[in-house]
Amino acid sequence: MTSPLAHEQLDTLFAPESVAFIGASDKSMFSWLAFGVMQRFGSVDRTYLINPNKSRVHGTTTYASCADVPGGFDCAYVMVPQKLVPQAIDDAAAAGARTVVVVSSGYAEVDGAGAAAQHALVEQCRRHGMILLGPNQLGFANVGAGIAVCALAGLSPTPGTLALISQSGALASMFTLFAASHGIKFSYVATTGNEAMVSAEDVLNYVLVDPQTTAVAMFAETIRKPELFLQAARKAARLGKAIVMLKAGISELSARTAAAHTGALVGNDAVIDAVLRQEGVIRVEHMEELLITGHLAANTGPWARPGIAVAASSGGACDIIADRAQELGLPIPRLDPITENALRGVISAFGHVQNPLDVTGAAVMDPTLLGKVTAILATDPQVGFVAIIGGTDNFLPGVGQALAEAPVPGAFTAIVSRDLSGSTAEAVAAAHLVYLPSTRDAVNAMAKLSHWSTRLRQLQDKADERHPTTASLAPDLQLGTAMSEYEVRQLLQRAGVPVAPAVLAGTAAEAVAIAEDFGGPVALKIVSATIEHKSDIGGVVLGVSGAEEVAAAFHKVFTCANSLKPARQVDGVLVSPMRSGGIELLVGVARDPDWGLVLAVGLGGIFVEVLDDTALLRLPAARDDIRRGLESLRGAVILQGTRGRPPANLDRVTDAIAAIADLALGLGDDLTALEVNPLYVNGNEVEALDGLVNWRTR
Repeated sequence: MTSPLAHEQLDTLFAPESVAFIGASDKSMFSWLAFGVMQRFGSVDRTYLINPNKSRVHGTTTYASCADVPGGFDCAYVMVPQKLVPQAIDDAAAAGARTVVVVSSGYAEVDGAGAAAQHALVEQCRRHGMILLGPNQLGFANVGAGIAVCALAGLSPTPGTLALISQSGALASMFTLFAASHGIKFSYVATTGNEAMVSAEDVLNYVLVDPQTTAVAMFAETIRKPELFLQAARKAARLGKAIVMLKAGISELSARTAAAHTGALVGNDAVIDAVLRQEGVIRVEHMEELLITGHLAANTGPWARPGIAVAASSGGACDIIADRAQELGLPIPRLDPITENALRGVISAFGHVQNPLDVTGAAVMDPTLLGKVTAILATDPQVGFVAIIGGTDNFLPGVGQALAEAPVPGAFTAIVSRDLSGSTAEAVAAAHLVYLPSTRDAVNAMAKLSHWSTRLRQLQDKADERHPTTASLAPDLQLGTAMSEYEVRQLLQRAGVPVAPAVLAGTAAEAVAIAEDFGGPVALKIVSATIEHKSDIGGVVLGVSGAEEVAAAFHKVFTCANSLKPARQVDGVLVSPMRSGGIELLVGVARDPDWGLVLAVGLGGIFVEVLDDTALLRLPAARDDIRRGLESLRGAVILQGTRGRPPANLDRVTDAIAAIADLALGLGDDLTALEVNPLYVNGNEVEALDGLVNWRTR
């Protein structure tokens, strides 16, 4: 299990009393930006500029070396070229620095030589007992403590409750500029770059326990420490704090770009997406959405109910919101009759009482109207959030007061995208309102928060279901060695997985007798631990009946197997009754190098390729999560019964899949894959028809 850096170590990093800028220069953009941030934060008197060649930089007296700083300093902000970094660190350590923030690039993001230099950098810092942030990043800010050691252009010293973690320094700078123009305030901002010592996961675990931080927005090109990330995600769920993530690396091109940028491997995005969804991490698609959704989460926390109520001064805006909400699965419930009656008492006769609610132009004539409407909507028993769309500044005090007294949170939203500035910014601040910059942004963010709030309750209610019971395995099974289908069937049966009947035949006569006992068409399959894809070599014959057909099929599969070079060990031929008229599912468990065992469930047969429709879950997974994954398939409608097929018994299907998952967890670290393909489903009948196990090569 990966452990995070000690909280005390990160306290040392994020709370320095004094800072030295090593490499401060009027010619350096980074130096100018970082010094400007120090000025905004009022920390110039605790900032020492180190430059051996200039007596003044940025209009401030410099020191020729770290040793010249009276009393030393806590943190070194290193901006010199890569070849000069080791000497800068030695000098800073001699001056008493306990932490070093390396802006310089040219390390693991470049090539093997850069990776070696980065390794040496870490070893050097460890010898000095120093914590290293970076290299190849722009620094950090502990805004609540009034500390900023970074070159982030738009960072405001006004503290908020949203922590921002970014592996990209350049994007973090853009994030701070966007935040400054949209009323978004931060508790912490940290860029992590190459993460030679301090990773984004370390910072995530650290900021989550900060009482001033209520949500975290995170840009990641990679998740370098998966186990540590899972610890953080589960900690966030326990605390009721949202993690909002923009994860790059969906495309092959972006994966290569990330590797070139920070030396990071982004991993399998489909698996990462499944992990984020399963653990209740909110995944967003673009940079503005990251900040706006994080801003909303930080200001509302989880909602008691998933539904929203909307009041707007534009009927068109109401229509747009309703359409987009339906696309995103954001519930806009019908209002309770008591709510409707209360609204009729305050809105214009020209307005129609419904949700979303168009208050018409009456809101312009009566600045108190939207405040009254807000107060009424907030008490509806199905509403967990109230959105007020558009309008003028003079109605904001009433809305702010109504939301301050309301049992549910809410926000004020611009109709079309615009910055928060001027008189509107002043009115929003005075009314203590959450501002969302457009209807599009608002609906996207509200949908994410609504879904997350529901998922959070599931996680908190089912926290004890993460650890399944391990299957009881018979000692005579040779785990870790190649297994035939016959042996895999035994394994599945002992684990409680329903398996279709099948009997092993050693001769054609035995196969004929077995087929007669089954009394219908049968399938014959060669049994060999060294032949995985039996159908590819003619080792499977389906739908045969009668003594002559069965005997001929037996000889066919045996002949095909015996013709293989080199020769394979053959244990016999498996005879089983044919199944028809049902649905085939593929259920597989594979070991991901980062995330461990991952369960995949999808429609089998031709649907695997045609629909590309698979639900993924990291194991262990709660039974309810397995059921939800099954129901999330685009082809799940087929399981509900179509074209005369009976509906599948989803409880039994879920039980079978859960048993397969439990078996995989019980087979040990050498298991690389366990597959049941197909899992046959026909109403109440659920049976594994074939199975495969693969082990790690030693």
